Amino acid sequence: MNISDLRQTLDLAQTVQEMEFLVRALYPICRSITGEGFRQTLQILQTQIPLTQHQVPSGTQVFDWTVPREWTIRDAYVKNSQGDRVIDFQRSNLHVVNYSIPVHTKLSLQDLKPHLFSLPDRPDWIPYRTSYYKDTWGFCLSHNQLLALPEDEYEVRIDSSLEPGYLSYGEYYLPGETPEEVLISCHACHPSLANDNLSGIAIATTLAKHLSEIHRRYSYRFIFIPATIGSITWLSRNEEIVDRIRHGLVLSCLGDPGHSTYKKSRRGDAEIDRAVLHILQHSGKDYKVIDFSPYGYDERQYCSPGFNLPVGCFMRTPNSQFPEYHTSADNLEFIQPWALQDSFTKCLGVLSVLEHNKTYLNQNPKCEPQLGKRGLYRAVGGPAGTGINEMAMLWTLNLSDGLHSLLEIADRSGYAFDAIKKAADALEEAGLLKALS
Repeated sequence: MNISDLRQTLDLAQTVQEMEFLVRALYPICRSITGEGFRQTLQILQTQIPLTQHQVPSGTQVFDWTVPREWTIRDAYVKNSQGDRVIDFQRSNLHVVNYSIPVHTKLSLQDLKPHLFSLPDRPDWIPYRTSYYKDTWGFCLSHNQLLALPEDEYEVRIDSSLEPGYLSYGEYYLPGETPEEVLISCHACHPSLANDNLSGIAIATTLAKHLSEIHRRYSYRFIFIPATIGSITWLSRNEEIVDRIRHGLVLSCLGDPGHSTYKKSRRGDAEIDRAVLHILQHSGKDYKVIDFSPYGYDERQYCSPGFNLPVGCFMRTPNSQFPEYHTSADNLEFIQPWALQDSFTKCLGVLSVLEHNKTYLNQNPKCEPQLGKRGLYRAVGGPAGTGINEMAMLWTLNLSDGLHSLLEIADRSGYAFDAIKKAADALEEAGLLKALS
């Protein structure tokens, strides 16, 4: 079975249920760029795919960066003078500024407020804040909670530690016919944020599980990393193999109700860029394609000038462009099953284009070959859903000059890649085409 067969036989309803189950299992975990929450996440993913965990010690130099100390959080709260927890980490792991240093003290409201973060324009939501590379501490709360705090003496405690440890990441390698690779990368370091983080993880894991069961032309490498420092660390440890990467996608924010968005690689016209654009153009749905910029997710590391890998970013609504982004409103109710299914289906379509995109040489290039005597006209039309489009066949014959790939033929002709591939398969079987790559 190849990826085309998989697309036709896959039970999408069951697949979406599997992804939703994984998102629900991961949602409660307090993740960060290091620590037990990240490792616990990888352990859950290991129940789905045979993921290899890598541990990189704190203090390791990775290009211009240093692997930070490991953060451990056990509990955190702000108590009023009656002993009530008015801010409680046990209720939401977003309540603590991620990577907060330990603190245990008593403060007036005036002295406490500089350490409190809220969203006045979204008064019922808790923001998500981090302090990875600055030793400080803080709490996040809804703005309504903040306004309701009376003058009082508050007990403040963050039971955390920042000590030498490890940065962890997960990797799953699937060998194919060729050592040339497709890289699928997603960040797995955010706490309870469903769309930004978990949707990409669920889709990547499910893609890996199904690809492991079929014949593959390319090799596939799936990596689950902490944002920024994770991709920098992975690249620094794998410089000798990055030249194998022929195509790559960073997956994030794939479960929200917005339309699909694709951010091009730094190259702008890589095969992955053209494959994603083709799938979006033939999806029948609204989409947006944006040019590369050195801001966003880990594509900016893979596309840094020293690597310039063909890696784009596939999303629905981009980071920072939906109100729920980095807030408690990015919860299990925010992501939509139909959006997960749509994103997964498009990812599978992109990989199918990459797997089957070949260049052919017409074996009868002087004028049109007679198709009828080869039985090819009988294939035109055919039973519903099985026929070959005659114009797709003629386009494929005409442009199979050893210079145009099937994707290029599809784009020039206006036909979907699947129609061109079906024509190429029939023409090759009839001896009229020969695959070059």
